[in-house]
Amino acid sequence: MDRYVVFGNPIGHSKSPAIHRLFAEQTGQELDYSARLAPLEDFAGNAREFFLQGHGANVTLPFKEDAYRLCDVLTPRAERAGAVNMLTKQADGTLRGDNTDGTGLVRDLTINAGLNLEGKRILLLGAGGAVRGVIESLLEQKPVSLVVANRTVDKAELLAQIFADMGPIAASGFDWLEEPVDVIINATSASLAGDLPPISASLIQPGVTVCYDMMYGKEPTPFCLWAEEHGAALALDGFGMLVEQAAVAFAYWRGVQPDSAPVLAQLREEIAKG
Repeated sequence: MDRYVVFGNPIGHSKSPAIHRLFAEQTGQELDYSARLAPLEDFAGNAREFFLQGHGANVTLPFKEDAYRLCDVLTPRAERAGAVNMLTKQADGTLRGDNTDGTGLVRDLTINAGLNLEGKRILLLGAGGAVRGVIESLLEQKPVSLVVANRTVDKAELLAQIFADMGPIAASGFDWLEEPVDVIINATSASLAGDLPPISASLIQPGVTVCYDMMYGKEPTPFCLWAEEHGAALALDGFGMLVEQAAVAFAYWRGVQPDSAPVLAQLREEIAKG
């Protein structure tokens, strides 16, 4: 049976095995998909060991940039992002790296939430691997502006330079921002610690601005609660993004496109029940 895995540290909370199990049941595929705790000091060695027999892997925090460095071949979007969340062992034994985060995010926003991002003012919070993986896909939606804001402005400026040829992207510090935007995407790790990014509530235009947190949990994240408190039109968590990026990987690995909607609905119900 073909073996797949998701690498992370921590990893016990991962819903990826459940997502791929449901995709497999839905499409009549036989596969083994598990979660694997990789050591912080030796992701590469752990991954190489898995791929002696394994076929594919998803990669989550904090290993996406380690996975990038491990690859023999990179898709153009992964190469530009400098981060990989999907590894595939090819027929010749080489490792192919891709980044499906941006596709997953855009599919969640446009298909599941029904948003049109063209002509919108988008604010992206953070400048780490999660941000690098979604900029290209967001710019492909033709927003009027995409601002990357980060505590360390130099990191945001570097990303603005890397992606400058793809669309209207700019860098900012958190405290430079005051004017309302249409979409705020939180890609910082603040929610993991129960904190908020240090941004002003003036960025939310009540009834208009959509707020999206890449993190998710049984309860609304602090960022989503903050968004609701200040009148955001929608406050969305990142679970849909997780399911959608998994669907992209599953389709590549197995050659069949799963239907994300019923899987997303079932797992959200299970999360709510605890």
